[in-house]
Amino acid sequence: MGLTMEQFADAAGLSTGMLSKVEHGQTSPSFSTLIALADAAEVPFTAFFRGLDEERDAVVVPAGQGMEIIHEGAGPGRVYRDLGSLRGPTREIESLYVTITEPDEVFPLFQHGGVEFIYILEGCVEYGYGTKRYLLQTGDSMQFRGEVTHGPTALIDLPLRFLSLKVAPPPDPSPTNSTA
Repeated sequence: MGLTMEQFADAAGLSTGMLSKVEHGQTSPSFSTLIALADAAEVPFTAFFRGLDEERDAVVVPAGQGMEIIHEGAGPGRVYRDLGSLRGPTREIESLYVTITEPDEVFPLFQHGGVEFIYILEGCVEYGYGTKRYLLQTGDSMQFRGEVTHGPTALIDLPLRFLSLKVAPPPDPSPTNSTA
């Protein structure tokens, strides 16, 4: 609306402090305060409650049904299965089931934003992270920042099966303005 917090608070008949408390969930506004805010924002009172009762998508991938995808690490004896994602403008979590059945001396190293978690379901691998190497066996897990180069550096015991969960970085916060 192009209003400062002060201007919006004035239009709603509230103090700036009260508006700030409502905005940050530090107080529960009364019914009359909600009506004043709706009037100041020129929206119906019900606009504050839209979407609260809407069902959200749930993605179920039956066993063995994850979609095989082309991945930058794909190659002979390497299968990447996408375990589903929620619809939306961005993919917040990438969940993969990775199977490596054939030895290969050359693996790509990966870099991406956000964090990654891997859990070894079967087999043993030497996993590189930056300049360090970690021996990961069945039941081991590892969590790390995706910006650091990482990936398998040696296959020790095949087949290797692991889950990989990549969590995207949060969106860049826009500059905070004191506008409503």
